[in-house]
Amino acid sequence: MKRRRTVARHGQLRSPSAVGQLLKIIGIAMAVVLVSGVGVAAYIGTTLFSNFTSNAVELEGQEPVPPDIAAFEGGFNLLLTGVDTCEPEIAHLFRERCEGSDANGTLNDVNLLLHVSEEPRRITAVSFPRDTMLPIPSCTDENGNETSEMSKQQLNTAYGYGGLNCVAETITELTGQEIPFAASVTFGGVIEITNAVGGVEVCLANGIKDRHTGLDLPAGTHTVEGLQALQFLRTRHGVGDGSDLGRIGNQQQYMSSLARKLISSEVLGDVPTMLKLADTTLSNVTPSTSLQNPMMLAQIALAVKDVPFEDIVFLQYPTFTDPDNPARVVPDRDSAEAMWAAINANQQLQVTHENTGNEGVLVETPAPAEPIEPSDPAVTETPAPAETVAALPETIRGNSAAQQTCSNGNVRD
Repeated sequence: MKRRRTVARHGQLRSPSAVGQLLKIIGIAMAVVLVSGVGVAAYIGTTLFSNFTSNAVELEGQEPVPPDIAAFEGGFNLLLTGVDTCEPEIAHLFRERCEGSDANGTLNDVNLLLHVSEEPRRITAVSFPRDTMLPIPSCTDENGNETSEMSKQQLNTAYGYGGLNCVAETITELTGQEIPFAASVTFGGVIEITNAVGGVEVCLANGIKDRHTGLDLPAGTHTVEGLQALQFLRTRHGVGDGSDLGRIGNQQQYMSSLARKLISSEVLGDVPTMLKLADTTLSNVTPSTSLQNPMMLAQIALAVKDVPFEDIVFLQYPTFTDPDNPARVVPDRDSAEAMWAAINANQQLQVTHENTGNEGVLVETPAPAEPIEPSDPAVTETPAPAETVAALPETIRGNSAAQQTCSNGNVRD
């Protein structure tokens, strides 16, 4: 098959998950510290950042983090976890999830591992389906208690066993990837961040009607916030084939749209909005202790802030249907091995998976760019060196941030 220069063709957009582009959100908050006046920077640095680090979590077994991210050979990883804690302020919005015996539990329903490569900087965000059945190692929880290892459990139960640390250990055991940085955010936190910027625009190729979440939206473009934002993030039955795999693509569309709004002049050019956003973000994120150093966080933000959209690729960890339960999935380790090899080699990734009508999003392929005339001064006589492109197995869904996705809702004409 002839390899195309395009990073990704048809596939599901990331997520930026309930936390899909959280790294960029944190980066924007830190950018306020870097460019604000002394008084504003002091307020953010002392008041907001102290709140951010007050509940920091230790990642068990990790080597000490170097003072400079340049010391990470081959780049570094950051785990972002979205948890469905029944916070008192929003518990009523979750309906049956926050009622009865399960109300006190917390599930890591969104699990996203971001790999930031060495130069040239690339970001690869791998989403792990919450319904993946896999071993969960023995973990130490926030109270210092050691939990028992389990041979086969659902991924989204790891947080309940041992918090953010246990999610990190589970993902490391599955992937072999070291995780020096991690953070978690509640769905309520994502809603607060959404409200702080005045809502997020989402695209629906087909309407969504989901009695489980109460979401009812026609096809078209909508700006969602508050309850509607939560409904959009949680809908599973309303998109694609009703599976969690479809929901991941839908969440990724939401978070990509949020990221585009965050980096627009509408937000970055408005100081009061930026201060509100910084306060909201740092108040709703629980980091690992490795992120307690504000300069380390600033370095991470600076490392990713200029990565072009075509070099930000969102992938879904490959899976098979669980032979013991058709409603669950198990890891496709051979495809995953090929994916990690390409990521670790810092190759440009080509997604070969073709989306179908059963998936959570549809991809809009942009029109080809206008050719550059030879007289254009931007044309040089020395051609740029060709990139090494890795064509991923067709079992791996995904696409780049340069592509627009729209929800594949269940209401069809």
